[in-house]
Amino acid sequence: MNHNDLPALLEQWRSGQLTVADFDAAMREHYATTAVVDGALIDLDRVRRCGFPEVVYGAGKSPDQVLQIFMAQEQAGQASLVTRATNEQADVITSRFPDAVHNAVARTIRRGLAQPSGSSGRIAVLTAGSTDRPVAEEAVETARWMGCDVRLITDVGVAGPQRLIDRRHEFADMDAVVVVAGMEGALPSVVGGWIDCPVVGVPTSVGYGAQLQGLAPLLSMLNSCAANVCVVNIDSGFKGGYFAGLIARRRVSS
Repeated sequence: MNHNDLPALLEQWRSGQLTVADFDAAMREHYATTAVVDGALIDLDRVRRCGFPEVVYGAGKSPDQVLQIFMAQEQAGQASLVTRATNEQADVITSRFPDAVHNAVARTIRRGLAQPSGSSGRIAVLTAGSTDRPVAEEAVETARWMGCDVRLITDVGVAGPQRLIDRRHEFADMDAVVVVAGMEGALPSVVGGWIDCPVVGVPTSVGYGAQLQGLAPLLSMLNSCAANVCVVNIDSGFKGGYFAGLIARRRVSS
C-alpha cells in the first residue's frame, strides 16, 4: 500500500465495510515503522526519514536472520543491502531471491535498487593499490544500490603518479569521488588537489607494521591539506560509498 490508498481505506471504513478494529489493523500492517525479526528491530520508516532503507550489517547474524530481514523489507516494498556478508548468508539469500546480487570481493548482497539507476548522480571510486579493492568494492556496491552511476578506477597510488594523471579525465567531472588507500594514505590529498568536488577518503588496514592496521592512513587523511577531503573510518567502504552517494544525490537534485 502507498499513501494514495489511504482514501480508499477511509471510504471502506465510512461505508461500514471495515470496522474500527479492522481499520486499525490495516493501518498497523501497511504503515508499520518497525519489524521484529529474530531479535532484530528493522527500521522500516528509515526510507521516509532518510531517503534510503536500513542497511544490514551481516557480521554476527545467521543466514536465516538475514533472510528474514530481506523478507520483511520485501513485504514493505523496500530494497535490501547487506554488508560484511558471508558466503553462507549469500547462498541462503540467492536461493530465496535469485535476483539478489552477491559480490564476494565486497562481501555484500544487494537486492533491488533503493533509487532508480542513474538517478543519484555519478561517483568514481579510486584505489591506491589493488589490495585496497575489497574495501573499494564495498563502496561501489553501496553507491550502486543507492542509484548512482559508479566508475571504479584501481591501482593509481602516489608511488606511480603518472597512473593517476593518465586517468584524471575519468573522474574529473564526477559529483563525488571516493578514494580508498592504505600504507601512508596520501592519495586523497593528491586527488583533492585535481578536482572541484567532494573527496571521501577511506583508509584501509593494508600495510606493514607502522601502518598500525589503518591508523596511520586515517591520521594522514584527517591531516589532509586539501580542503575538499573528508574521511570515514578504517576499512569502511560502506560509509564512504554511502556518504558520497548522499552528496551526489543532493548535487543532482539541486
